[in-house]
Amino acid sequence: MIILKSREEIEILRKANQIVAEILYSLVGEIRPGMTSEDLDRMAEEKILERGGSPAFKGYQGYPATLCASVNEGIIHGVPNHRKFQEGDIVSLDLGVLCQGYYGDSALSLAVGMVSPEKKHLLQVTQEALWKGIEQGRSGNRLGDISHAVQTHVERNGFSVVREFVGHGIGKDLHEEPQIPNYGEPHQGPRLREGMVLCIEPMVNAGGSEVEILEDGWTAVTADRSPSAHFEHTIVITNGEPEILTLVKQ
Repeated sequence: MIILKSREEIEILRKANQIVAEILYSLVGEIRPGMTSEDLDRMAEEKILERGGSPAFKGYQGYPATLCASVNEGIIHGVPNHRKFQEGDIVSLDLGVLCQGYYGDSALSLAVGMVSPEKKHLLQVTQEALWKGIEQGRSGNRLGDISHAVQTHVERNGFSVVREFVGHGIGKDLHEEPQIPNYGEPHQGPRLREGMVLCIEPMVNAGGSEVEILEDGWTAVTADRSPSAHFEHTIVITNGEPEILTLVKQ
């Protein structure tokens, strides 16, 4: 069942997602060669607690950390570790916060220093695909319009979408209905309605779409070890333009 959020609930969701956005973008400024994802994980947890929130991912279905940090071929759910970032890496960060009983969630990918033209293009196309999906987040459209917009842009640029993991609704639960695949046919699926709160999150591989889970039981990587990128925003469906809750307010 898709849960429509009241104005009061959306206000709390704004707060939760602003905490996520502010912390996530502060971490971007910390990333450099020699830094580790464990360092970022500690920073993220400290910043969440300082703002009166709780880490949403830590302990969720047994996940052991505050931050998901995936490097190069890492797609999603990368468990922070002591590997040092190197010049030319792609790092994808996914962060969730619980605040006043509601969840915030966002993700981004970025380059560590100078990266190859292929990785640079992958980052650009994945972020563009996110915006293509968000543009379809309008009351009266169908869920498939979001999925189709993402898939079309990705495949037109020679990349592949991950099919094993999807976007989702969010609210009192971190993952609510509906599931939002990054592939599909337009004009299909549930109709979008004012009050829906959705996490749109393209996960895009430079090679094939196949996924492998590492021995830690969490870290998902590309089966062919090609680079991957991941961007995510939480949006509210309104009676006009979608409201993006995870943009940092200036």
